[in-house]
Amino acid sequence: MIKAHEIVMSYLTFGVHYLKIAKRGGGKMNDLVPSIRKDLEFFPFQHQGKQLILIRDHLGLVPEGKAIEIGLYRLMSLLDGTTTILDIQTGLMRQHGGTLVASDEVKKLLSHLDDSFLLDSERFKKAKDRIVEEFTSNRFRPCSHSGQAYPENPVELSRKLDEIMGLSPSVPALEGKPVALVSPHIDISVGRRGYACAYGCLKNASPAKVIVLGVGHHGFEGLFALTGKEFLTPLGNTKTENVSLEKLKDAGEGIIAPNDFAHKAEHSIEFQVIFLQHVLKKKPFKIIPILCGSLLSALREYGRSAYLEKAGPFLAVLSEIARDPETLMVTGVDFSHVGPKFGHPVPARHLDSHSEAHDRSLLQHLVSLDAEAFWEESKRVNDQYNVCGFAALACLLEVLPPAGGRILHYETWHEEATGSAVSFAAVVFAEQKER
Repeated sequence: MIKAHEIVMSYLTFGVHYLKIAKRGGGKMNDLVPSIRKDLEFFPFQHQGKQLILIRDHLGLVPEGKAIEIGLYRLMSLLDGTTTILDIQTGLMRQHGGTLVASDEVKKLLSHLDDSFLLDSERFKKAKDRIVEEFTSNRFRPCSHSGQAYPENPVELSRKLDEIMGLSPSVPALEGKPVALVSPHIDISVGRRGYACAYGCLKNASPAKVIVLGVGHHGFEGLFALTGKEFLTPLGNTKTENVSLEKLKDAGEGIIAPNDFAHKAEHSIEFQVIFLQHVLKKKPFKIIPILCGSLLSALREYGRSAYLEKAGPFLAVLSEIARDPETLMVTGVDFSHVGPKFGHPVPARHLDSHSEAHDRSLLQHLVSLDAEAFWEESKRVNDQYNVCGFAALACLLEVLPPAGGRILHYETWHEEATGSAVSFAAVVFAEQKER
């Protein structure tokens, strides 16, 4: 018979060590076991010859740097909210060549997972509620990625951004002033050329308002998540334009997240804000931050008509705001996510040619302002390349004022350790007068 200590694998926090398992009774064999939290991210990596899975928790309940060995990860994968202790025993018997795991040992494992905030249990929900309340009641949105994705020291950050902006290529002058940008939201050091190409278009710009469309990576209820919080970064504070936000809230009743918690750890807008602060540092502006949620899960049918039916009033108000000549739109998105890290059974290099063809088709429909074809291309592949920025770009296409689009940059970054890849691009839309 296998004991719990033989199943629970090591966690990694500045080195590998074993955690003690709490002794906790209770629970019947046919009781449903809570599922593993769906908001966690898992990343495979090698450490001292062992295959480990790094856990990333945007709530911070699971400490940064904690990892599990593959055996525990496989056990956790059995927990989908419909399993019982007996089901887990059966699954473990398959994993261990038919050897029985006692129900008490399974209960100890589940207690351990619950203590570690890995289960979607009542204990976790109470802890999450406390974190949500603390964030939503604050009028400021502190930066969540400084000191990690970019320097916390303002002088060092300015120097880094200067270096990146120095990569901006010389491009033919725009016919009109920029009305919208598409920028990456990938790690700033990885996407430096994409950021440089996008924000290099703003050297002579002076918008009073910037609509910033981002991607809600951590999921939320609704199509959009708004926040009126002041964004704090090492480069200073950027206020939100609350009159427009109130209009959007009224128009988006029923499709806007009930709170702004999705903004807490989201980088897709934060990265745009620090570039805007740097490039427009002598020109005061306010932002309208909007996170765009998953369309696959929110629409009755995946298609443009269903999107417009649900989001029409919200998009109409956003379009009106975007047509103000003092308003700029910035969309922080990445394109295809391919390889094992993103659910594909083969390495990214086996999929590159297909995902790039898909990306370039989307980009062409984007700059041509052909929203119908943009949607049809995504439907054609059933979003199999995980274009995380699709919802934000779909929103952009519906609200852009008359503009001419130009693709400035396209690139794919490969993460060799996981055999996975992410693509990103830079696009500018310049003003075109209506005839």
